[in-house]
Amino acid sequence: MRAARLIVMLRRVTPRARLLDLVDDLAGAGVRLFEITFDGDDVAGDLAAVRERLMGTIGSASTWVGAGTIRTTDQVYAARAAGAAFGVSPVLDREILRAALEAGLPFVPGTYSPTEIDASWRAGATFVKLFPGSSLGPSHVREVHVPMPEIETIVTGGVDASNAVAFLTAGATAVGIGSAMVRATHEERLALVEAIRALDAPDGGP
Repeated sequence: MRAARLIVMLRRVTPRARLLDLVDDLAGAGVRLFEITFDGDDVAGDLAAVRERLMGTIGSASTWVGAGTIRTTDQVYAARAAGAAFGVSPVLDREILRAALEAGLPFVPGTYSPTEIDASWRAGATFVKLFPGSSLGPSHVREVHVPMPEIETIVTGGVDASNAVAFLTAGATAVGIGSAMVRATHEERLALVEAIRALDAPDGGP
């Protein structure tokens, strides 16, 4: 996540053939982190299928597929069994976070306030999700990082090509983009991936 800085969240993309075609195009545009949300039918099967497709086209060492919208411990175990590389929740639930970490699943709980952000980090969160980003704004990320610079944050919810770079330059470790990336053209996806990559280039170039 620190290297890629972009997670594409795939929510209820059906049928599975369409999901896999979408993943092919996203991977072709340079996306390397995917999140399958666990709020649809046979999501564990979708996650496993996406992992298999990416391993066959890019390789397991270069791509990671996680499970999103985790709200129960049963979903934690299902995600782990399906081969999820990480888990993400829209909320901070200490029981779910503890279950994930005990299962060896890197976990990113959702937070909004500075108190929740700090509590998640102290509880062992791998990263801390700031959600929804659309109502927080890049300035919130910047201000939070002043007193808590060690906390690594991922911003999701309302993130798109118009604000993704701003969130990252404000201090976010990564951003998660869902519907805006799904609706985008291949060229728009490629442009956003390149813009994010340029942030870490020594000369500001690709």
